[in-house]
Amino acid sequence: MFSNKKLAVAVSGAVLLMAGQFALADSTTDIVDALVSKGVLTEEEGKLISKGHETKKKAEGTVTFKDGFKMNSGDGKSNMSINGRIQLDYRKFDTPVSSTVNAKAADTYDIRRAYIGAGGTFKKYYDWKVVANFAEDKTSLSLDEAFVNLHYWDQVQFQFGQFKMPMSLEERTSSRFTNFTERSYVNNPMFTAAKDQGAMIHGTIVPGLNYAAAVSGGGTQNADEVDAKRDNVEWILHANADFADLLNVNPKEMIIHVGGSYAEQGISGTQAGATQTQRTLGRGIDFFGTTTGIVHGDTIDRTRYGVEGVLSYGPFKAQGEYAHVNWEGVIAATAATFDQSAKAWYGDVQWLVSGETYKDSYKKGKFDRLTPKKDFDPTTFSGGLWEVSAGYSKFDASDITTTSSGFKIGSGNLTNVADTWRVGVKFIPEANTRILLNFVKTDFDRAVSTAGISSGNATSGINVTSEKAINMRVQYDF
Repeated sequence: MFSNKKLAVAVSGAVLLMAGQFALADSTTDIVDALVSKGVLTEEEGKLISKGHETKKKAEGTVTFKDGFKMNSGDGKSNMSINGRIQLDYRKFDTPVSSTVNAKAADTYDIRRAYIGAGGTFKKYYDWKVVANFAEDKTSLSLDEAFVNLHYWDQVQFQFGQFKMPMSLEERTSSRFTNFTERSYVNNPMFTAAKDQGAMIHGTIVPGLNYAAAVSGGGTQNADEVDAKRDNVEWILHANADFADLLNVNPKEMIIHVGGSYAEQGISGTQAGATQTQRTLGRGIDFFGTTTGIVHGDTIDRTRYGVEGVLSYGPFKAQGEYAHVNWEGVIAATAATFDQSAKAWYGDVQWLVSGETYKDSYKKGKFDRLTPKKDFDPTTFSGGLWEVSAGYSKFDASDITTTSSGFKIGSGNLTNVADTWRVGVKFIPEANTRILLNFVKTDFDRAVSTAGISSGNATSGINVTSEKAINMRVQYDF
């Protein structure tokens, strides 16, 4: 009997070691419990085997799936995850059809984004991330982000590479989690620094209080400095606070978010002379574009600032931002000076009809993943997260006209002022899948050609004073 018992222990131990390679921890526990309950093992022997299995498993590390595949080292100091997103869009417009109508006004299916990337932490303090973009032009692969973050302290971290510059709340929030299919007019590169190459000091001073100070190349994504005559770097400051956390005002249900950004840059005429454009929030026609006499050698100083706010309680949220840009410069050829500004803002309201709480998705001063209370069950047609949204956004570059010095509005029928209203419904059957439906109406300050600005002849299209669009998105990210 004694030898049989020893044999049973040996066999069960071998089975458990094999299970450690192929089964989850709870399956191992079930086997041990079954052997103990049948008297094959004593409780002490069961605990000993389970402990040995867990120790071996911990030493080898684990592979899990939670919002992405994640590999963890046995000592808990290193990890790596594989992540990606796919956003499949459909857009429909009421734009009149003509032989010269711009392609941007066409009803279309669109792979809006297709990213794949990897990131993680090495030896506890060294964070990294590399992301590739397959959907930039549908034919080639481009770099989206690539950075290293030295995370010795939560309060003071050092980041280097290509990453999101710390400005607008909308920009800092991933496209996976935005209020509508498209961000607002605040997200125009005129007003908000986006992804760029540079360095940043940032951190969370105390829970609810975050800051960042960055210096970037001041150009565009994946673009190196090309002007040897003038240093075009941009200095950016940002801070935000959640007073619900700081003042302990119902911190589990409420968000009282206030933030601000400031950026300053001296830019070359070549860089400033690039066309400034704006597309409707239905992702339709370009209604604004600039042309300028600014050339290489002219001096321009650009300053940008923005303020942001969120008030949320439980399943209700109101969010808004204001952004402003100013250019001051001198045209060397004529000694003419110019001082021009443009601004944009938005206000959105949202309601989680299914009862979730926005605070659960709010992390370090921006919004992250919304998770349903219960995943959608197609057999009972129940569960999932439902959200309704309404928003308004305005673009105002009325300081840029056809006769202004410096920046001028482009030739043809374009406008420098637009207002957009939009409403949306969002369904999240489970945390990694989203389905969005938006109705977007844009009114122009004056008639705009449907040929847009990229056709080379903006007067050749049909003039419209508004655009209506239906945008739909099916998204999966991991």
